[in-house]
Amino acid sequence: MDRPCNQVSPFVRDVLRSAFIKLVIEEKIPEDRWRTFAEQLISDFTDSDDIDPELLEWIIRK
Repeated sequence: MDRPCNQVSPFVRDVLRSAFIKLVIEEKIPEDRWRTFAEQLISDFTDSDDIDPELLEWIIRK
């Protein structure tokens, strides 16, 4: 996609969060690995290593 995370639409943000939650449950990812896992998910989706910290925190919150 080649766009910064802060330009990800609200719909796509919701999709990322939903995918994160589903994968955490299915893969039984422990909470101490959530941040790294979410960073990789965002990076893979956006094709960027520039992770919006607010997006990251929102995705991993309980």
